[in-house]
Amino acid sequence: MPVTRRRFPRVHDLAPLIRVRRPRLNRTKQRLDAAVTVEDLRRIAKRRTPKAAFDYTDGAAEEEISLDRARQAFRDIEFHPAILRDVTDVDTSREVLGAPVALPFAIAPTGFTRLMHTAGERAGARAAESAGIPFSLSTLGTASIEEVAAAAPDVRRWFQLYIWRDRDRSMALLGRAAAAGYDTLLVTVDCPVAGARRRDIRNGMSIPPALTLRTMADAAVHPRWWFDLLTTEPLAFASLDRWSGTVAEYMDTMFDPSMTFDDLAWVRSQWPGRFVVKGIQTLADARAVVDLGVDGIVLSNHGGRQLDRAPVPFALLPEVAREVGDDTEILLDTGIMSGADIVAAIALGARCTLIGRAYLYGLMAGGQAGVDRVIEILAEQIRRTMRLLGVRELAELSPQHVTQLQRSARR
Repeated sequence: MPVTRRRFPRVHDLAPLIRVRRPRLNRTKQRLDAAVTVEDLRRIAKRRTPKAAFDYTDGAAEEEISLDRARQAFRDIEFHPAILRDVTDVDTSREVLGAPVALPFAIAPTGFTRLMHTAGERAGARAAESAGIPFSLSTLGTASIEEVAAAAPDVRRWFQLYIWRDRDRSMALLGRAAAAGYDTLLVTVDCPVAGARRRDIRNGMSIPPALTLRTMADAAVHPRWWFDLLTTEPLAFASLDRWSGTVAEYMDTMFDPSMTFDDLAWVRSQWPGRFVVKGIQTLADARAVVDLGVDGIVLSNHGGRQLDRAPVPFALLPEVAREVGDDTEILLDTGIMSGADIVAAIALGARCTLIGRAYLYGLMAGGQAGVDRVIEILAEQIRRTMRLLGVRELAELSPQHVTQLQRSARR
């Protein structure tokens, strides 16, 4: 048996292996550059943000089964790549709701956004502007309709509306959004009442955050977050009245459980732009709103934040696409954590997707730079997945590229 001969390494042997990194003074950039997935950014966000604020984003309703199932549904797919295709160049752009977008996703409407980082919606809108994707502002946003328009004048702006008990207040928001150049209205229809978000209840989540012994102890380990909160404009729902109480209590005073399809049709008649219904969870409801002449629907269970054990939007997608995909544009949210998730949704019939938690993880991790990093990560993953599938543009994606695997029932 041959004997391995050994010798001491010489300097000129080691030289090619030595890599010396120059010190970087920008710690935020260093931290964000080290993140290669949305989950990496989530972990950074968790370290840098107080528990109540992080849980408001990260949590879902009741036992959080809806959210877990939504993420699992994206894991339970099988891609079918085509080989020997020229994928030197790939095109991630397409037209969505009458205008071009550079990537097949938009930033979803999120409430209480400045709780995550004081830059809030302004940071999200500017990042979306740079990337060439739409930004959606929530009725429960912490920057006003006009402030977002001023912060990112060239971003494509969508406005999300809850139909309040006071219809005049809802209509006033529509008028302001139209005047400020928002071209699409997303009407959320899955909130007759607020969902039971147990993390928020246990954390005593309130508007604005209360200074208690618990929160003051938390401030000791998150001083930068608290400094930013206490030295910038007061945290509030920018387009609505001031409120001092829990988030769930506020929502229950405003949401209208009596809303019907007739109300939806009436709102449609009041809006001059593109009209999208968000919160579709059954094929029957998809057909019903398409019959009203809407421009698009969002398959969504509100990120698992309303009804626990609700249908998984991604699982519902193929059936809805077959039935109404020729009559309206289908958007999808809930559970998206990677560019591969987005590619799978496009292949099964979605025109575009919405990212909510992923965007907020980036915001918590590093403000606007963190949102830029989320978009960069997702864009890179989309391009790589397309190349590995052998497709050069989004229009080439089809159900033949994806199989949704069936999980065995747990005993």
